[in-house]
Formats: sequence, structure tokens, C-alpha cells
Amino acid sequence: MIEQTTLLNGIRIVSLKIKERDSVALGFMIGSGGRYEPDRIKGAAHFLEHILFKGSRQYSCDQIKELIEGVGGSLNAFTSEEKTCYYAKIPAPHWNMTHRVLSDMIRSPLITAKDVDKERSVIMEEAKMYHDLPHYYVLELLDGLLWPGHPLGKTLIGNKESLTAITQRELRVFSRQHYVGHNLVVAACGKIDHQALVRVTKKSLGTLSDHHRDECLPVSEKNPHSQTSYDIRPIEQMHLAMGCLAYPVAHPDRHTLNIMNIILGGNMSSRLFNEVREKRGLAYSIATSVKYLKDTGVFLVRAGVDNHKLIDAVKVIRKEFNRIRKSGITDGELKRAKDYYIGQLQLGLEDTLEHMLWLADSLMSLGYQRRLKQIVLAVRKIRKKDVQRVACEILHASNLHLAVVGPLNDAQCRQLDRSVNSKNSQKRNEREIGSSVL
Repeated sequence: MIEQTTLLNGIRIVSLKIKERDSVALGFMIGSGGRYEPDRIKGAAHFLEHILFKGSRQYSCDQIKELIEGVGGSLNAFTSEEKTCYYAKIPAPHWNMTHRVLSDMIRSPLITAKDVDKERSVIMEEAKMYHDLPHYYVLELLDGLLWPGHPLGKTLIGNKESLTAITQRELRVFSRQHYVGHNLVVAACGKIDHQALVRVTKKSLGTLSDHHRDECLPVSEKNPHSQTSYDIRPIEQMHLAMGCLAYPVAHPDRHTLNIMNIILGGNMSSRLFNEVREKRGLAYSIATSVKYLKDTGVFLVRAGVDNHKLIDAVKVIRKEFNRIRKSGITDGELKRAKDYYIGQLQLGLEDTLEHMLWLADSLMSLGYQRRLKQIVLAVRKIRKKDVQRVACEILHASNLHLAVVGPLNDAQCRQLDRSVNSKNSQKRNEREIGSSVL
């Protein structure tokens, strides 16, 4: 049974006890990420995530790692557009110690000038790494098309100017503004007692400030026309990302969109995998995915394509978009997609770490706990015409944006612009391999 408690300072605590496990997955999720940053300190949320591992009031950098890894545990963190999470999976007898370490990182990070300057260089190298990986960088280009001028359209990790400008003081201010009680979810899954978790959290974080954080910039109107963006590099494969603005996280059709995603490109039985890879051999990798945010979302296709087959691959993708809009789906596709969706959820929730993140994300994103049984009931009610309706809403030409990284020529760029119905919106960035983004 999922249990939930809210402390006086707004911290929400959620847990699921699984007696059969000998481990505990423990996470501290902050409701803040890349979209909460002004341009001047772009990358601050991710920067702060790095800095918290450098030491806290009670634990040094080495102690943070050694205390948890020394008992067989694993420790990690991530930053996204709207969340930052610090988490660990440990043998059950050591969850209390792990909680003390993570809570001290959250409550009392040192954030020294020396660590900030040192980690600045590390993050700049990380930024170069992602920029030099075309299958990552093409997603940054696509974000810029989907949300132009908005924090969501700018790289999460920051740029040379912002990373150089971020100071020790600004990271401390960001921490004080966002790492506050009502903006924190503590989640645990495994062999753990909820009341014990509440007592430990109240002791370690009960005095954490509860002042209000800065709100993020809302997303404005959707882009009226499709756009393209190209980064021309002399590499051996074209990397494309085709995206459409979609639904926010609480949208009533989110499960229907997930079913459409599975049918189009969610697994090896999908239409795009069969049509692009299996039947025509146009790509080695092709898949679709959906990302949900509080007031927006995106449905996207990613593919690694033979340099000479890019145009054909885009045409096939567009053809499949049009086919599902005009002709819908079959009974067999709907049944397989539903069973796959439900099965993947069930398999994922068998892992205590995945289940903990599910608990934390549900509470942070929706304000309530998603229940697998309720999701199954909702998914079973989805009809073929629902999927077709969602496809018509999402996959129309004016909502289509395309980014490509690879050795494009002018003729290919012109063909792609026509293929996605772009109206003088092409962005092109030519570079040589080895040049630095920073």
C-alpha cells in the first residue's frame, strides 16, 4: 500500500513497502530544473546538481560516495527541464544512513568557490561531449524549433557565456530559492516502514525553509508553421529528429498518445521500424517517444539514417503520419499496443528504483499518485477512433519540425524544407568536426 504524509513545511513523503525486497530505493526530488533559469544563469540547476556531490556540512565529497557505495549501494542524480532528483539504491539496513547523507546534501551543501570553479571546467567538457554526439545534439536543435526563445528551447546544460558567468553566490541563491519544503518530495520503495521514514525526514529536514520559489516562464502559443534546422558536419551518418508539439502531463488524452506512440515507433513491431528499417533498410535505428511537461509536450521521431537515404526516410515517416491520420489503426494494432503499454508499466514497477521514481514523479508532476489499476482501466477504454483523433491533432503538417545533423548538401536541405512544408524558416549551422561549442 502506498502511504503519504506532508510535513508542516510542505515536504511530501511517499513510500511503498515491499516486504519481499532486501533493498530500498530512496529519492529526493526537487520541483525545479532547466526551465526555471534566466538566460544569464542558464545551466544553474544542472550545475548545482554537480556541486551538491562536492560536500555538505556533515559529509565530505569522499564520504558522500564512500558511505553509500561502501555498503553496496549506488548513488546518482539527474536534472531535467522541471525536476532535479538525487537518489540511491541500498541494502535495506542502510537506508537511514543514506537518508542522512542525501538530506544533508539538500539542506546544507557547502558550495565553495573552489569547487564551483573546478566543476565549471568539468561541465564545459560535458557540454562539448554532448555537442559532439550528433544523436544528442540533434535533440537540442529540435528543442530550439519547438520552443524558440523560451528556456525549454535552450540547452539544459548551459552555454559558454552562462557557464562562465555563474558564480558561487548565484548557485547558493538558486538553492535557497528552489530547494525548499513545498518543492521537495521524499520517496522510498522497498523494505521500509513509512512512519520511520517520516520520523527521519522530519528530524533531518523538518526545519527546511518553506518560502515560495520563483515560477517558471509559461509556454506561449504554438508555432504557427513548421521549421527546419540543420547542423552540417562531415560525419558518416545522418541523424534526424522530427517533432510535434503535444500534450502536457495532465492531459486526459495522454494514454491515447502513448498508444499512438507505441504503434508508430515504440518497439520493433511498430510501423516506422517495419517500414523504414525492415522493409526498406533506410536506417539502423528509428524510434518514437513522448515527453510530457507541465504545460506542453512533444512527440518525436529519432533516426540514424544512411547519408544517401535521408530524403527517402523522411518521406516514409511523413507517409506513416498521414496514413494513421487518414486511415487510423487496426484492431490488432490497438490490442498489441495496449498489452505492450500495460506490460511495460508492470515490468518497470517490479524494480524498486523505477517504482520510487514513479511515486516521486507522480506526486511532483500531478499532485497525486498514479495507480496502475486506474491506468489499466483507462487504457482498456481507448478506442481506434480515439487514436486517430489524437493523430489528427498532433501529426498535422503545420505542427511538424525537423532537425538534422550530418553531411547535408543544399539540394537535400531544399528537399527537406519542401517535405516538411517549411516556410522560409530554415536554420543552418555549418561546422567542421573538432570545432568546439565552447
